This record gives sequence, structure tokens and C-alpha cells, in this order.
Amino acid sequence: TGSSGVSEVEEDTQPLAEEQPKKSTSKKRKGEKQAQDNTTKKKKKTKECFITQERSEEKGDKESNKNKKRRKKKKTITDVLTSSEPVPGSPADLLSFLKSHHSQTRSVIEQEELTLSESCFLSSNDLTHSLSSYLKEVCPKWAKIQKQHTQTRSVVLLIICGSALRTIDLIKQLIAFKGQTKVLKLFAKHIKVDEQMKLLSKGVTHIAVGTPGRICALLEKEGLTTQGLRFLVLDWNYRDQKHRRMVDIPEVKGDLLKMMDQGLIQSCREGTVKIGLF
Repeated sequence: TGSSGVSEVEEDTQPLAEEQPKKSTSKKRKGEKQAQDNTTKKKKKTKECFITQERSEEKGDKESNKNKKRRKKKKTITDVLTSSEPVPGSPADLLSFLKSHHSQTRSVIEQEELTLSESCFLSSNDLTHSLSSYLKEVCPKWAKIQKQHTQTRSVVLLIICGSALRTIDLIKQLIAFKGQTKVLKLFAKHIKVDEQMKLLSKGVTHIAVGTPGRICALLEKEGLTTQGLRFLVLDWNYRDQKHRRMVDIPEVKGDLLKMMDQGLIQSCREGTVKIGLF
């Protein structure tokens, strides 16, 4: 009976010993599965990251393309003018410029009274002239004309340009033409209207170069009159750093139209003033 008791104990203990390694192996398998699951999850996450990056890059590309398209649509005056070759201005250009303004502000009868004929114009600059050579061509009897001018608050030749800097540049270009004649600069920068009115009333001025805004103000205040005026030259073809002409700059364009309505169109219609496009 003693030996049988030992054998029974041995039989009972053996399966327990066999079951223990099974549990450890099952734990190992579970650990391996978890590790595999973690790696697959990480892979998925990294794939998702790559996908989101690709999608964000695609969105960014699409947005940049949209912005490029939008930018292409918006063209400035400078873009248009730089792409187009410079063409010399003609009387027809000035007439259409005036007509587009007067058609909005005047009646049909008034528009007829403001139209200019071909006889009102001097020959236009064909882009080969300097200012002096152009004036010598359109004013061949200048020496005689300027001697006959004795009126104050008036000039014989009025040159209109778009800025103060351009005014100074044009006055320098006049040296070969002007001779002994008196030239006055008429722009708003650093000079008051009253000071210019005094200068015009003190002595005889033959040539004035200036901006339409200041000349318009002088005409309104009667500091400058059109009585002795013979030649009105518009700096039509000149282009600034942004490739804009005088009539392409909104504020200068408005002042020019206003100035022309201050008796200058009427003087041209009466035949006392001739217009030249430089």
C-alpha cells in the first residue's frame, strides 16, 4: 500500500509539471502576437501619415495652381503696356479720349460744341524727335512769335506732362530751342499756387511746363489765362517706370480732362491755339 501511494502522487504531479511549460509557451505566443499587432499598427500609422502628407501636398499644389490662375487673370495697366509696343499718339487718340469723357458728362449738343477738327492739330511726334527738334518743326517762326508776346499772366507755349520730375526733365530738353525766352515750371511739388501767380503777373513768360492739376488750378484762379497762348503741347508718348503714359494714370487723366474744359478746347476751336502730341 505504501508503494501504491507514492506512485499515485507521482502520477498526480507529472501532469502538473507538463502543464506549466504549456502556459509559458502560450504566454510567449500571446506576446509575439501583441508585438506583431503593434508593428502592423505602426505600419498602418506610418502609411496613414504618408497618405495624409501626400494629400496635403496635393491640396497645396491645387491651391497654388488656383492662385497662379487667379494671378494670371488679373492684369495691370503696366502688364498690358509692357507687352504692347509703343505706338505714337495721333489726333484720333486725343479725340477718342475726350469723347469717352464728354459722352458721360455732356449732352449730344454740348458734345458737338466740344469736338475738334484736324485743323486744330500740329503734326505729332513719330517717336524719333527730342523735345527741341519737335518744337523747331512745329514752331518754325518761334523767334518772331516770342518777341511779339508782351502779355503777363499768359504764355505762348504750354507743355503739359504727368509729374514734377518729368517737368524738370523737359525744361532741360528745351535748352536748344528756347534761346533767350523765359521758361516757368508749374507743378504743385514744393511750390504754392500764390507764388506761381505772382511770378506770372510780374513779368512776361514765354514757355510754361507743368502738370495738368496745377495748371488747372491756375486757370481757375485766373493766375494764368489762355489769351496769349498759341501752342499747347501734350507729353503724350512718354512712359514712366511703370510704362504708363500720362493718360494711363487715373489722377493725371482726371486733371487733364478738367484742364481741357477750362477754355482750352474752345480756344482750339476758335483757331487761336494749336495742339501737338509729343
